[in-house]
Amino acid sequence: MARSKSMTTIDSEIQKLEAELVKAKEKYDTTAARLQAVRKQKQEAEMKQLMEAYRQSGKSFSEVLIFLGG
Repeated sequence: MARSKSMTTIDSEIQKLEAELVKAKEKYDTTAARLQAVRKQKQEAEMKQLMEAYRQSGKSFSEVLIFLGG
């Protein structure tokens, strides 16, 4: 027959798991913020590349929009 845990042991385990969750959430939030920053960097690099291609194309703004379907 399995022994039941004491209330002190259970409370201790609850506190430990709650602390682990707080740490995990902090790590998640930090990682999510880093991901968002990197995605923004990528978007800015793509926009810069697109603008440079537009400038070098010799096409008008309207021609580029038509080509892109806008």
